[in-house]
Amino acid sequence: MNQEIYLIGLNHKTAGVDIRERFALAEYESLITALAQEHEPITELMILSTCNRVEFLAVGQANAQIRDLILDSWASHCAQPRADLDAHTYCHTGEDAVTHLFTVASSLDSMILGEPQILGQLKTAYRKAVECGSAKVIVNRLLHKSFSVAKRVRTETAIASSAVSISYAAVELARKIFTDLSEHSALLIGAGEMAELAATHLLSAGVRTITVVNRTLAKAQELARQFNGTAHAFEDLPTALVHADIVISSTGSPTAIIRAKDMRDVLRKRRNRSIFFIDIAVPRDIDPDVNSFDNVYLYDIDDLKEVVEENLAGRQNEAAKAKGIVSEEMAAFMRWRDGLALQPTIVALLTQGETLARRELRKSIKQLGPDPDTQIVAIMERLAKSLCQKIYHEPISYLKRRSLEEGSAQRFIHSTQRIFNLDQEHVPSDAHLDRKNPVSE
Repeated sequence: MNQEIYLIGLNHKTAGVDIRERFALAEYESLITALAQEHEPITELMILSTCNRVEFLAVGQANAQIRDLILDSWASHCAQPRADLDAHTYCHTGEDAVTHLFTVASSLDSMILGEPQILGQLKTAYRKAVECGSAKVIVNRLLHKSFSVAKRVRTETAIASSAVSISYAAVELARKIFTDLSEHSALLIGAGEMAELAATHLLSAGVRTITVVNRTLAKAQELARQFNGTAHAFEDLPTALVHADIVISSTGSPTAIIRAKDMRDVLRKRRNRSIFFIDIAVPRDIDPDVNSFDNVYLYDIDDLKEVVEENLAGRQNEAAKAKGIVSEEMAAFMRWRDGLALQPTIVALLTQGETLARRELRKSIKQLGPDPDTQIVAIMERLAKSLCQKIYHEPISYLKRRSLEEGSAQRFIHSTQRIFNLDQEHVPSDAHLDRKNPVSE
């Protein structure tokens, strides 16, 4: 097969939040269109962009400079130096790429092992690729397979028996600082899925009140209604900060929405009561300098790793089972992928046989005279077709069987094409003769 599967990206393991926020992709449909259409080596493409990772799943020509094409376009799209990407990105191909995608879909590569959010994000990324027309045969099959792998992992292991998320970790951190959340109020900045998850966990933890602030007031009001909270317009953020003890921010703003200079008046009105910020947005919503004030505690998404480690300990055995499922499903997918490589050769082989059969059939029919019996002609046609199928049955079965056994179809495809001259290579009539010791015939 002349095409390869590539997975290129960075995540929370290879890059800190400062790098991730610089190369985050809030809007990337134009990048998909440019890469999948302007660069011929890339035939299929999907981009996954979350707070913890940006990954490009591509199908393209084997041995092409796919990595360089993607990294150059990615850096240019973000208006950042390409060199800053090189030290933090990984590139997987073939089986490694498939394994990585299945691992991500099953939340085995998430900051919090077993969290369910990544699967929804993956489905959103796939939907965008479909809308852009860049998800074709291989990406379509690969993504649907990744969804079924994730389902198997959740069904057959206890990896998600107490599933958590970044929002859950944020609330757990708040609980450690304040102990009894029933005495404190919470402010959510943003009204997306992360905020909704945070609200759910805050209520479970017993927080006293929840306030939602969002740029679109209607969305803030909708989320607030779900949790018996109150909503405010974005312009009211300074006032809302005065009354909040716990602030969880998860907007899609490209720049900080809470700056150090904004906090001076807020803290004065709070009479220096402690305030706890958890910034789970990428790029970050809160200026890191905010942490320099007394009685202000600011944590960003990377600071949640301590909470993450506690969750990891009890899930390693289940993770091992899940990785076994991923490995099994990867092998099954690669067999299917290799089957795609076989298909053109099988079609060419059958086409060659049918062409030869029709040619010889015409010669035989001519020998029957100018007006042959139609019944005899029909019998001859069926015979020719049947012989063609039977003659090629064993070579095709052997080709399929050996490619599965060896794990790669390339060697057998090449041999079949040479044996049956499917590539239409011109072979001299005396090519079989020994040039050193010619034998007359």
